[in-house]
Amino acid sequence: MTDRRQPQAWDARYRQGTDRWELGMAAPPLQAFLEQHPLAPKPTGTVLVPGCGRGHEAALLARLGFDVLGLDFSVEAIREARRLQGEHEHLRWLQADLFDGAALDRAGLGAHSLSGVVEHTCFCAIDPSQRDHYRSTVDRLLEPGGWLLGVFFCHDRPGGPPYGSDAEQLAASWSQIGFTGMIWEPAQGSVAQRSDEWLGLWSKPSQADNHAIPAGSR
Repeated sequence: MTDRRQPQAWDARYRQGTDRWELGMAAPPLQAFLEQHPLAPKPTGTVLVPGCGRGHEAALLARLGFDVLGLDFSVEAIREARRLQGEHEHLRWLQADLFDGAALDRAGLGAHSLSGVVEHTCFCAIDPSQRDHYRSTVDRLLEPGGWLLGVFFCHDRPGGPPYGSDAEQLAASWSQIGFTGMIWEPAQGSVAQRSDEWLGLWSKPSQADNHAIPAGSR
């Protein structure tokens, strides 16, 4: 069996066209939120899109005025992102492993280097045993007051990817590392086959005594 923790496994999916998560566009709930919601983050600093794939969310952010770095450990994904979305001053691509701290440091992604992170299909693609590492990496990279915006798959089907999450437990996991929940609710406008998506917005507080909102509330 192919080890999905290795980039070669994902390279093969892109070459074979078996990347079933591909929508050909940015996730509709993220796009609607970023374009219309009063709590949508404003373009400041650098925003990271981990597991960016073909780069649709990264390109959307760049069009909205953000400075964006799309990251993926698949060579094929980054090649496709560059081909489809281009590259310019406000939209850059990096082929690296999110969990390789040395590689991130070499690329200028050190502690507190980001103002925001946008999540879509990275959290659900990594093995669940890596999720604590995902959270600690996001925490390390975000500056105080930085934000995390994401669409997460909250289902209880066995196996993966996409690996599911329990909505209440997922929200609590960000609270446990000190993030403040601003929105956590079923996503609006998801494509038909993704009715189990939830959308969340959290901020990394400057004060450690802030707490996340309960799951399902706003």
